[in-house]
Amino acid sequence: MPRVYVTRHLHFSAAHRLHCDQLNDQQNQTVYGLCNNPLGHGHNYELEVTVVGEPDPVTGMVIDLKKLKDIVEKELISKVDHKHLNHEVAFMRGLVPTAENIVVAFWQILKDKFEPCRLYELKLYETPRNMAVYRGE
Repeated sequence: MPRVYVTRHLHFSAAHRLHCDQLNDQQNQTVYGLCNNPLGHGHNYELEVTVVGEPDPVTGMVIDLKKLKDIVEKELISKVDHKHLNHEVAFMRGLVPTAENIVVAFWQILKDKFEPCRLYELKLYETPRNMAVYRGE
C-alpha cells in the first residue's frame, strides 16, 4: 500500500515573551530585542499538522480530516488559544517560547494521538515569513 501524507491547517492566537532566566536583562535585550518586552507581545500563529499512513482500503482515507482537526483542537489548540504561553500554558513552563521550542512542545502533546496513522511533521508559522518545522527527531 502507498504511504500518503495528510495535512490539516489550523490557527490560534497567543502572547509570549522571549526571556531566558539564565541571561541578565541586557543579554536578554541583546538576544531577543523587541520580543523581550516585559509585557510580552502576540502572534496569530498558523499550525500545519501532517500525519502519514496507508489509506484505508474501504474509506480511502489515512484519517478522517474532521477527526484530525478535533484531536488537535482538543489536545492542543484549546490549551494555547488566546493564552500567554509563558504564564498560562503548563507544558510551556520553564521554556523560552521561541517558535522552535513551541513546535517541539506541541510534538510531545500530539505524537501519540493519531491511530492508525502517525504524526509526521509540524510546521508552526509565527508570522507569514517565520516558521519552525519539527519531525520528532
